[in-house]
Parts: sequence; structure tokens; C-alpha cells
Amino acid sequence: ALALATSACETGNTPDCGEPLYAGRSTDEAWRALVDVKQRPLDASRAVNLLSPSPGEVYPAEATPPTWEWTLPLQGSLHRPGPGMLALEPAPRPSRSLGAWLGGLLLPTAHAHLPPYTGDLYWVEISAGGECPVAQVVTSELSWQLDAATWAELGKHTGKDLTVQVMSAYLVQNRVTEGPYRLAEPRTFRRSAP
Repeated sequence: ALALATSACETGNTPDCGEPLYAGRSTDEAWRALVDVKQRPLDASRAVNLLSPSPGEVYPAEATPPTWEWTLPLQGSLHRPGPGMLALEPAPRPSRSLGAWLGGLLLPTAHAHLPPYTGDLYWVEISAGGECPVAQVVTSELSWQLDAATWAELGKHTGKDLTVQVMSAYLVQNRVTEGPYRLAEPRTFRRSAP
């Protein structure tokens, strides 16, 4: 039992870098699906087209937090709804009888806190060269408006090269069905010193 307990605490080759910020309709369950496929070999064949930051962009020290944008090259899939087809929706939660409700008081049951995610998802990581990113977001949107706290964190690395990597995938009910796709080379940018 002790060996099992200690092996459960070991992280193996992947460091625990904490959870990202969430934006759009992303959820922690969908992010965990991305974590599960992150170690797959690099596939840049359908990586996003990162519009900003531009390659080698230097942000002045007094700059306000930017909005970074990308375009989506992910196209049709057998798992995606086509014209005239309905998107996969989470099944409606069945109504509970009074007996089931009372039984739930004696033996509670767990319920997921968010419906499963279906759609394109993007995991943006900003790195300063360490094992863990300095900032990260998982979003269903084609842009990320950096918040003041994230921008201040990046300000701690003024004058140094930072990189942006975007991993994208298509999920059906929190299961990756396309991807992951990543930029062939992370985009480099920096914040200038004051």
C-alpha cells in the first residue's frame, strides 16, 4: 500500500504546472483532455495561423495588455455536424422523483459541474524557458485578451525572449477527435525594460 501511495505522488516526466486560465466556453474537464494528448508527436499540419503577436514583436514597457489573435485551419471532420445535422448536445438531466431525492440525502451521488465540451479548443502557453509556462489560457475563442495580472507577470521577464505556443484540437464531449496541432516553432516576443 505504501508503494502505491508514493507512486501516486510521483509526477513522472511531466511537471505539475497548475491549471490555466479559462476563457470562452472552455472547462477544466476539456483542458484535462488536452493534457492527456499533449505528449503526442508534434503535428503542425493544421496548426493555427497566429496573427499576433507578430514574430519578434517588442512591446513597450508602458504598453497595455494586448489581444492576441489566430485563425482556424481545422476543417471538416467525420465527428463534426454537417449541413442539416444537429450538433452533439449534452443529454438532458432526468427529473428526479421525491423518493430519489430522499435517497440522495442518505447516499449522495456526484454530478458533473459542467456539461461536456464539444468544439475547437486552444491552449495558449507563454514560456520564459523553464519547465512550466509563465502564463497559460485554454479558450474556445480565436483570441485572448491578456488580463492585467498576466501582463504584470510577463513584465517580470522584461528584456528576455518569451515564446507563445498554441495547441489546438477538436473535442466531442470532452474527447479529442482531431489534433492536437501545434505551431512548428513557437512565436518569440519580448517586453522592453522601462
